[in-house]
Amino acid sequence: MWVSSKPSSLDSSALSFRSFISPVQIPNSNPSISNSRPSSSSINCSLKELRGRIESVKNTQKITEAMKLVAAAKVRRAQEAVVNARPFSETLVEVLYSINEQLQVEDVDVPLTSVRPVKKVALVVVTGDRGLCGGFNNMILKKAEARIRELKTLGLEYVVISVGKKGNSYFSRRPYIPVDKFLDGSNLPTAKEAQAIADDVFSLFVSEEVDKVELLYTKFVSLVKSDPVIHTLLPLSPKGEICDINGVCVDAAEDEFFRLTTKEGKLTVERDVVRAETIDFSPILQFEQDPVQILDALLPLYLNSQILRALQESLASELAARMTAMGNATDNAVELKKNLSQVYNRRRQAKITGEILEIVAGADALV
Repeated sequence: MWVSSKPSSLDSSALSFRSFISPVQIPNSNPSISNSRPSSSSINCSLKELRGRIESVKNTQKITEAMKLVAAAKVRRAQEAVVNARPFSETLVEVLYSINEQLQVEDVDVPLTSVRPVKKVALVVVTGDRGLCGGFNNMILKKAEARIRELKTLGLEYVVISVGKKGNSYFSRRPYIPVDKFLDGSNLPTAKEAQAIADDVFSLFVSEEVDKVELLYTKFVSLVKSDPVIHTLLPLSPKGEICDINGVCVDAAEDEFFRLTTKEGKLTVERDVVRAETIDFSPILQFEQDPVQILDALLPLYLNSQILRALQESLASELAARMTAMGNATDNAVELKKNLSQVYNRRRQAKITGEILEIVAGADALV
């Protein structure tokens, strides 16, 4: 008897037409084919739960896609801020270098340009305020840890100035790392925020609590690449260039602008190369005022501009990393939704087939 008056204890979704035709399962001659396809048995849930999971993945896809578009719009503005500030920053360094060259022949003591034996180093670590940006924060924190190990190997003392909520939480959980100050970042770096960092750095260096100040931030290269760099902030670079601790110039001769456009109904990114040019500083220029007075007025401006530039570079890198991470998350959500839909359709078809076979079997039993 195929049909019983009581409901069957078997799950109808597990029934299939093949099981009714032949109770003995025929083994697959090519197991690699079955392994390459997504197995529905690995997802143990009902059809209702599968529908809920598919809707959840759809909502997640919408969120990640929206976050990608928001980051793409913000990274454009962050790039413009970086490139627009770069000529002023580089020309200011050239002016300071020229004044410093004239002061070398005079017996003048300028505190921010004096090079003394290094016993203690201040590390200004710039991180982001938010997550969901891939390995952006992890890269700069690993760079800071590596630099701390190098300083320990050299027998030098160090102190950290943390900028950004992620860095603050990281160093606060590690009490063995001395931190001078915790500072929060913002979505739009301003000169006022840079001045707060510059004042702390200035007081540490002038009071000779530290002999060198290094700035650790993430330099923006492209939408898919950003490099954590270490920039020697104080004392002032003798070459008038912004270089890392190995003497390698960290300034880019060319910048890439990214413009969001639509092509064939899809969002695409186009690249424009912009070269930042600065006017060479004339070596025969004469100063009316005393060079020491000019230098004392320009050095705080130099600190502010360099720190502001690092904050802008870090923000652009963070937004680009978030855009890439959200793009990958959106692609993963699309793939997951596709796999879940396949499993849902197979189980639904198996359930319908099983119900049809039960009806046919019941009709045959009544004949």
